[in-house]
Amino acid sequence: MSSAPQLLADRYAAVWNEPDADRRRAEIADLFAADAVHLLQPPQDVRKAAVDLGFNRPVLEARGRESLEYRVRRAYEEFVAPGVHEFRSRQDAEQLADVVTFHWEMVGRRDGEVVGVGREILVLDKEDRIARDYQFVE
Repeated sequence: MSSAPQLLADRYAAVWNEPDADRRRAEIADLFAADAVHLLQPPQDVRKAAVDLGFNRPVLEARGRESLEYRVRRAYEEFVAPGVHEFRSRQDAEQLADVVTFHWEMVGRRDGEVVGVGREILVLDKEDRIARDYQFVE
């Protein structure tokens, strides 16, 4: 039996794999607060390129459900739609007060090989929707 934080982690990972745009939009509306913020610390190579351009702390940001939907759709189109990868949560979700943290993996569909890992730190609102989403690509 999964815990509430693990169910949230599983739903979170599943939305990035959802092929149906209407279902994906509905799931984003159910998971995220209307004014939610998603902050991404980009991978090391992107951070290095940004620093080389004079940006000392590059952070990518999506605000509100419309921006979140665009962010998830673009990740789906790039990584999942071609049929090469999918996202899954690791079974390590934990909750402390209104904060949930867990890791996710991007894996090859054919062999299940892990090709990317990230850590999420989610801050929930009073309705247990995601208000702030801090994503670290490891």
